[in-house]
Amino acid sequence: MTIAIGIAGIAGRMGRLVAEEVAAAGAALAGGLALPDAMPEMPGVFLTSDPDALFPRCRVVIDFTHASAVPAHAAAAARHGVAWVLGTTGLSASDEADVAEAAKAVPVVYAANFSPGVNLVLALAERMAAALPGETYDAEILEMHHRQKVDAPSGTAVALGRAVAKGRGTTLEAAGRESGRDGHTGPRGTGSIGFAALRGGQVVGEHSVIFAAASEHIVLTHRAFDRRAYATGAVRAALWAAGRPAGLYGMAEVLGIRG
Repeated sequence: MTIAIGIAGIAGRMGRLVAEEVAAAGAALAGGLALPDAMPEMPGVFLTSDPDALFPRCRVVIDFTHASAVPAHAAAAARHGVAWVLGTTGLSASDEADVAEAAKAVPVVYAANFSPGVNLVLALAERMAAALPGETYDAEILEMHHRQKVDAPSGTAVALGRAVAKGRGTTLEAAGRESGRDGHTGPRGTGSIGFAALRGGQVVGEHSVIFAAASEHIVLTHRAFDRRAYATGAVRAALWAAGRPAGLYGMAEVLGIRG
């Protein structure tokens, strides 16, 4: 049976790529969600600015929008019983609570990054952190993105920080974040996780996790050259999510590297 997939944020760069990948995967494009003043020219495609008009038409909705839209989209997914693939970054604790609540009713795949390569790096970062204790190996995360990106550090960088913390048996909040160093900051905190964000040009995405000890440095790096890798991964997640039981999933489950 052909799976009907809707796209929230269809007018954006990612949304348009996802639409192409939906067709390439042999799925049906059920429609798209866009702001009223940014409706794209897509003849024959159902377009709306109302989540309650799009979600009932779909079996899965892929969402690359803005954190401010998450509460409404979470509620719509749960209300209409539609699987939700969420790639929006910059979510607050309240937004993440809304995502978790929706996952009680429908399958939700929530990922900071849908690239298979990035998700393998996340798994490796967790394993490396477990073997490289924070008392002797400082963990630093460096990321660079295009000049238009509005949040920092990136969602992927934060996910990497959480993976490092998890590998060390703690949380990112408990370990402590160090970022935006400027001026006389004092010595680096032992066991904390550092972040540095670079912005410039049209860099799609570069992320490095650095484990730095007195006698050696180990660096794990991923570079993305085309956003299509994210779109392909999101469609893969949508096809995987269709028919799954309600729950909160990540790309590790989709790729079969966990669970």
